[in-house]
Amino acid sequence: MPSVDFTLRWPDGALQRCYSPSRSIEESLVQGAAYPVDELVRRCRAGLERAGERVREVRGFACTASAEQLAAIESRAREFAEAGDDAVVTVEHLRRDRGPVNHPAPERLAGHAGAVVIGGGQAGLAVSYHLRERGVPHVVLERDRLASSWRNQRWDTFCLVTPNWQCRFADHPYAGDDPDGFMLKDDIIAYVEWFAASFPVPLYEGVAVERVEGGEGGFQLTTSHGELTAEQVILAVGGYHVPSVPRAGAALGPEITQLHSSSYRNPGSLPDGAVLVVGSGQSGAQIAEDLHLAGREVHLSVGSAPRVARFYRGRDCVAWLEDMGHYDMPIEDHPEGLAARKEPNHYVTGRDGGHDIDLRAMAREGMHLHGRLLGVDGSGLAFAGDLAANLDAADATAERIKDAIDRHIAARGIEAHGEERYTPVWSPAPGASEDRLALDGVSTIVWATGFRSDWSWVKLPAFDGSGYPTHYRGVTTVPGLYVLGLPWLHTWGSGRFAGIDRDARHVAAHVAEHRAVEAAAA
Repeated sequence: MPSVDFTLRWPDGALQRCYSPSRSIEESLVQGAAYPVDELVRRCRAGLERAGERVREVRGFACTASAEQLAAIESRAREFAEAGDDAVVTVEHLRRDRGPVNHPAPERLAGHAGAVVIGGGQAGLAVSYHLRERGVPHVVLERDRLASSWRNQRWDTFCLVTPNWQCRFADHPYAGDDPDGFMLKDDIIAYVEWFAASFPVPLYEGVAVERVEGGEGGFQLTTSHGELTAEQVILAVGGYHVPSVPRAGAALGPEITQLHSSSYRNPGSLPDGAVLVVGSGQSGAQIAEDLHLAGREVHLSVGSAPRVARFYRGRDCVAWLEDMGHYDMPIEDHPEGLAARKEPNHYVTGRDGGHDIDLRAMAREGMHLHGRLLGVDGSGLAFAGDLAANLDAADATAERIKDAIDRHIAARGIEAHGEERYTPVWSPAPGASEDRLALDGVSTIVWATGFRSDWSWVKLPAFDGSGYPTHYRGVTTVPGLYVLGLPWLHTWGSGRFAGIDRDARHVAAHVAEHRAVEAAAA
């Protein structure tokens, strides 16, 4: 049973290391949160009692560890009985046990590995499959655990925004009974594990690659388990490495809980009070909806992210776009060219069978919408007066996609029923300009502001002035070095299950060809 370690920082600055025998505590606490002492005790009591019951259900006997831990927390809290709500306890650290490692690494790694794949997610596994098919000796190194980002950086109700039928691992398409549905987080993890179990993947979990540089015979890799040399290196770590949080967060006091969207788990784990979500891309819009459906008071800072309808004229819009070839369009054919790699994804959801995320409808139901966040202004947060423009632009994108679908239907004589176009159900007050939100009205801020890349550990001249890898279809400008799993690596589908296999197949073929050329020249 996965356990959870967590550390509390009490109002006097002292740290208390705590333990929960199950993940139930994650329904009550979130890392980085600041709770008033009484609220912290109430939440710990609920979480640890659930953990104790979970142990009883699984093992058939009472859990003394959870009861003893709760008693220790309650004892510490009594020291602050007179402090009032101004005294807060911060959850400094909350980390679940990694669980069973199915691909353990040897105590030390050394020698020559032929090709090294860095990253044990869907990209690393897919290219490993194709390297094996081509007889290329290689090893896959994963710093945490297989599919770790799905396990550790998604909220509890997370699901795919693309239909299950778009999940097409190498020779292993989705095989469930709901191809038009949207897999939940645990189903996604199971799908990745199923694929990994389908072939003898040479994977080592728990091996962090700390440095990649040029070396004898190709590349030198420094890892947490020793040093390796390799003729080829494939960086299958995606492009979302470090959570990006605006500088404005540094001006907020400890009484405001701040967390990145990758740390958000569920509405109940956040401190009581209103929640501000900053960012309306896929994660921000879905988290705002998750909080809204749970009855929380929600403020959403709306940016420039576009939206798309879930269904139109009887089909999922993804199905129409697939038929129209949009997911196969090379980036060089995109109207925006390479700049498309920096564009946010369209927000929509697969939750409960899939539906539009209509921010206007949620505003009509009580969600508070604001424009782009400008920063902290005295005792409040200041927002730009661009809310109406941002909502209109998102709607316009959704309507342009429908226009393209209409043209596709008409050009091919497809029989599809008609559908009325979207009519806005709510709009900001006319003439609305900059607005402010008082800090005392918000207990938590969720920064859904994306990630930044960090390639500082790759000591090779393979990056442009912005730090992005210079490559064509994953083949970088450094011979023998490859990247995989990046959004728009080659097509719109490159960063998702739909297109990762094609990119992995191409990179594996290039690796095999490169090895053959090197061997012939030797």
